[in-house]
Parts: sequence; structure tokens; C-alpha cells
Amino acid sequence: MTKLSVNVNKVATLRNSRGGAEPNVLDAVRVCLAAGSPGITVHPRADERHIRRSDVLDIATLLKGHPRIELNIEGDPRPDWLALVREVKPTQATFVPVRPGEVTSEAGWPASTDLRATVREIREAGVRVSLFIDAELSAVDWAASMGADRIELYTEPFARAFAESPAEGRRSFEKHAACAQRAHAAGLEINAGHDLDLANLELYRALPHLAEVSIGHAIMARALFVGLDRVVREYLEVLGRAR
Repeated sequence: MTKLSVNVNKVATLRNSRGGAEPNVLDAVRVCLAAGSPGITVHPRADERHIRRSDVLDIATLLKGHPRIELNIEGDPRPDWLALVREVKPTQATFVPVRPGEVTSEAGWPASTDLRATVREIREAGVRVSLFIDAELSAVDWAASMGADRIELYTEPFARAFAESPAEGRRSFEKHAACAQRAHAAGLEINAGHDLDLANLELYRALPHLAEVSIGHAIMARALFVGLDRVVREYLEVLGRAR
């Protein structure tokens, strides 16, 4: 079964918009765990506009009591982020490129980027490394050459295509499936994330060799109306259905 990693960034965004401690990020993590989520994702940016360094440390401390739960820390491999990863030693570090002024991630790593030394450093610290890439065969080959353990396929283009029409969604999905097959053949495991939701996940869950999906915005948006516990369970149910 493909694992779900719930991204709790949006809880921190709402908290930071008012100041104070509410909604409490740790409370959100506890609800996700109680609902059965096997993973939690955070993306601490340099400006700390949502998840803060202190949040990451608090979540890591909480998860020490839940050894089967995977913590995934996303981010661009800037010095303070790398230091945080080395300190926390999460299950997985996902290297994500950051563009100046972006609201959220907009693309995978350019194939001209050399991350080999940094990937090796984090892997030697005992942390699994995933590289955020576009669904292009050349990007898969690049990730393999960097020595990563996994790729995370950037799924916003798929989500846009799916919203346009079933045919466009299927065409985009087949492109992602080809990348997944190429990655698997190269010894890479496959994650995916960005704008996946309950509707398009019905198709995307069939991606070959899909190990994990990281979902935040869609979960938190629906949770405003029906509750976080229910939404996490809905996503787990979709991922658990027979393909």
C-alpha cells in the first residue's frame, strides 16, 4: 500500500497569520497519527512563513514516541536546513528547489544542478534522500546520477491536466508512469506530491511502484469543513483500495 505523509504546513500558516499558538501544529500531528497516517511532512522555509525550526524540533520530539511514523523534512539544501536535518535525523529529507518569490514549489530540480556531495552527506547521516523532480525521463536519470534513494514526482501538471479532462489526465498520468518505471529500473523508489486530492488520487494511486504521496493543501482545505481526522481517513481509504 502506498503510504500517506500529511503535510502540516498549512496549520502553521493559519497560526502565523494571527500570531500565538493556535491552531497548534502538534495537535494537528496528533490527529493525523490517531487517524492512521504513517507519515508527517514539513517544509521549513528560510523565512519561516509557515513551519518554523521550533515546530520541526517539537514534531521530531513527539514522533520519538511513535517509531513507526516517518518524518519527511522538505526544503532547499541551504546550510541551516542541512544543519536541521543532521540534528533531527528524520526518516527522509526531500531536496526541493526554491525560486525567489514563489508561493509554493513551482518545478523540480534543473538537471544541471550538482547535488551529489550534499546527497552523500545526508545519506551518510542515516537519512533517506528524495529529490523533487519534474516528470521527465531526463530528470529521473539525473536523480539516479546524484545518488538519491528516491524521487518525488512533481504532480501539479498532472492535477491541472486531470481537472481539464479525463483524457488529458490520463495522458499526463502515462508520462508519470513512464518516469516511475524508469526510476524503478534505476533502483530508485518513487514518491509523489503537489495538488493531489481525493478526486485525482483515484487515478494517480495506480502509478507503478508508488511508495508515498505527500499531501497537505487539499487535506487541510477539506478539513476546514469536515474535520482533519475524517479527511486523513478518507485519503487512507483511497490509497488502500485494490488497484
